[in-house]
Amino acid sequence: MFQYILLCLFLVVYSSIFAQKNYPEVQIITTGTKTNIRGLSVVTDNVIWVCGSQGTVGKSTNGGKNWKWMTVKGFEKKDFRDIEAFDATRAVIMSVAEPAYLLKTNDGGITWKVVYENKKKGMFLDAMEFWNEQSGIVIGDPIYGKFFIARTFDGGNTWKEIPDDKLPKADSGEVCFAASGTNLRALDRDEAVFVTGGVRSRMFTKSNPIDLPMIQGKETTGANSIAIFDNYKHNGGRKMVVVGGDFNADSSKKKNCFYSNNGGKTWNNPIIPPHGYRSCVEFINRKDLLSCGINGVDFSLNGGKDWIWISKEGFHVCRKAKVGNEVYLAGANGKVGKLIWR
Repeated sequence: MFQYILLCLFLVVYSSIFAQKNYPEVQIITTGTKTNIRGLSVVTDNVIWVCGSQGTVGKSTNGGKNWKWMTVKGFEKKDFRDIEAFDATRAVIMSVAEPAYLLKTNDGGITWKVVYENKKKGMFLDAMEFWNEQSGIVIGDPIYGKFFIARTFDGGNTWKEIPDDKLPKADSGEVCFAASGTNLRALDRDEAVFVTGGVRSRMFTKSNPIDLPMIQGKETTGANSIAIFDNYKHNGGRKMVVVGGDFNADSSKKKNCFYSNNGGKTWNNPIIPPHGYRSCVEFINRKDLLSCGINGVDFSLNGGKDWIWISKEGFHVCRKAKVGNEVYLAGANGKVGKLIWR
């Protein structure tokens, strides 16, 4: 009984302290366009690109006040799941499946050129990441037991597939999820990391794959997104947060988030996890993180140890400006949101 009373007192005090902290809000800045957005690239506080279903690409150059919506000619029925923009005129978009395409624009989206095409049966691209304006990588689901990877070294103008004997092997039922384009991240100046889900959930780097403690075992479970702080540090103290869950159980908090303070060597379970399945997580700074999913948005002020539900608006992806401080979110029905501090 005494231990129970102590626990109750701890929770009351903890909740009181937690409630006094300053958390942001989510402001909807546009909605209603008939597209399901999963690709988001925030170049600066003002330049935002998105992409989604129905061959749709959107762009704002004034912080989301006005939007230009485009349907890529010849790709009206394609699902664009990721985008990497370099400025207001140049961007690369990823069309996921059979055939899979990468397209690039150099004129702000007026015209698009196919820079990569793959008609192989079973091809499904999941995410794309760039280290800088020249070097990038794209990954796809396993084909014949190995994850697909291609690289570019000229800003996405041309892509070269990684040889089969150098591709990482997948376990049976192990896949990547094309949920937000953030299950693949730059880890170092020439290395990337990606996380998997399904029957098995792991983190892949150049070293041996690391088993993740995420919920797994079904096609709908596992890791969907990884966020990394201090990408280019070599001191072993690199911070990582992984989110996911079961997208068929959007309110389940079971093993849906873990954080690491040593580059993935060990993982910790949050005291208060995100409040359901989450498809994306993003570092705002060293301690603050944002995570979103079908049933809402969570925020952490302490590196992923505790999360508070700041919005019940559903989003697929959230990203901070590459150059700047603004944070945007995007989701179904052309919805784009922005993080607002009161």
